Amino acid sequence: MKPLRTLACILALLALSLTLVEVPAQAASASLSLSPTKGPPGTIVTVTGTGFPKKNAGTLSAGVNSAAFKVSASGYFTADVVIPPTSQPVLDIQAVSGTVKASAAFTIVVTPVTQPSPPASSSAPLRFGVGTPGGPLASAELDQAASLAGEAPSVILSYKDFNQAPPIAELDAVRSRGAVTLLTWEPWAWGGGTEQPAYALDRITAGNFDPYLRQWGVALASWGHPVMLRFGHEMNGNWYPWSEGINGNGPGDYVAAWRHVHDVVAATGASNITWVWNPNVPYWGSTALDGLYPGPAYVDAVALDGYNWGTSAAWSSWISPSELFGPGLSELRRLAPGKQVLVAETSSAEQGGAKADWNTALISYLASQSDVTAVVWFDFNKETDWRIDSSTASATALASALAARPK
Repeated sequence: MKPLRTLACILALLALSLTLVEVPAQAASASLSLSPTKGPPGTIVTVTGTGFPKKNAGTLSAGVNSAAFKVSASGYFTADVVIPPTSQPVLDIQAVSGTVKASAAFTIVVTPVTQPSPPASSSAPLRFGVGTPGGPLASAELDQAASLAGEAPSVILSYKDFNQAPPIAELDAVRSRGAVTLLTWEPWAWGGGTEQPAYALDRITAGNFDPYLRQWGVALASWGHPVMLRFGHEMNGNWYPWSEGINGNGPGDYVAAWRHVHDVVAATGASNITWVWNPNVPYWGSTALDGLYPGPAYVDAVALDGYNWGTSAAWSSWISPSELFGPGLSELRRLAPGKQVLVAETSSAEQGGAKADWNTALISYLASQSDVTAVVWFDFNKETDWRIDSSTASATALASALAARPK
């Protein structure tokens, strides 16, 4: 019996020793907390981690962005990471140190972009208009012009030659902006130069283009909203094939062609058209206006185009707005008394003077002319930089002058 007692004692001692062996505690799982927990891309997030291997290095990641961190002796770390651009509504921020990983979700908050309201058009008697390279469908150009001028244009200038269809989509676009189209209708093929016999004025009067004219008349009549139509503008110059003395045209041909175009279009019922007769400002050597005016029954409004070229060309010099437009306005009033007057194209060069001062003087001068109902800025960088913002001073001056004109 003694051996059995000895074995029992040994087993008892062994059991006692097992109870005295220290069992390591199970390590707590790692975790992350974020501050803040939501925001837009670009937010700097402070990440706090616990339960990571003590004194270990680690990497914190948020999408394509990352940051290094060092774990403290207590298994704790804090680090910052930037939220990158993402299309996902939730982004996982992850921390890795050795074989230990933890993550937390960051909610992406998209802040709506509030577009500034475009400026409204003015109710001033002198309306502001603009023409841009892209025309009526170039919304960004028109919006920029409105922003620079401090008001939306109420007249928008456009151009079509005798090979283009009636621009109904463009007319709709202008009307949707609360403006009216000043539609330039040029009897030639763009890019063909001044010698284009097919477009000679007597060919128009002879009826060669009557089907095309009727197409335009029917389309404009069907559209039915007000449109200003300036046919064959700047006819007193020598740079277009519809001028007399150019392209085989003789005295009286312009008036005959104008009246023919007017009558063919009017016969379609297009009573919504305002017919705008529009010479260039008279200059030395220009064709006298008396022989170019079609008469009051054929014209609803008259206009002038005039530019201050400054010293941008070898032949030009600085000219004030009153010197530029005064003589021409007197001629229009003599030829077409009682008709409304527009300045259908204008701008100034920067070279040779202060464009900002010229802009101020232009609006002040035209606003003082009670029969001038609109001024249309030629916002092109063409022969020179005619744009409103050819300089900051130019844009600021025009906006200030428009804001100050009588309402």
